[in-house]
Amino acid sequence: MVNISSIYPVKDNYEFDFDYYLNKHMPMSIELLSRSEKFIKVTVERGVDMQNPEIKSSFVAMCHYYFETLEGFMEVFGPNAEKLQEDIKNYTNITPVIQINQVEISK
Repeated sequence: MVNISSIYPVKDNYEFDFDYYLNKHMPMSIELLSRSEKFIKVTVERGVDMQNPEIKSSFVAMCHYYFETLEGFMEVFGPNAEKLQEDIKNYTNITPVIQINQVEISK
């Protein structure tokens, strides 16, 4: 199993429209990428700052797609990459960091 993550690091004067991201971008993304038979699941996480003790999150948000194989992901991402990447400007001014991992343990 592989995990493809889009990670949005906190930066000065960042903007992130969670309403748009959760209600428009992610439904579109899930609809397009889950067409692969190799698609397993997706998770979206929002960074949380804690007050006591004060701990600031390093990331605004993270999206994790899980596929059986990297090829399964690339088959559906390739034809949709431009559409998905073009939509980023509609919800944030953060350039996401993309991380691809081989999942070693999953319970």
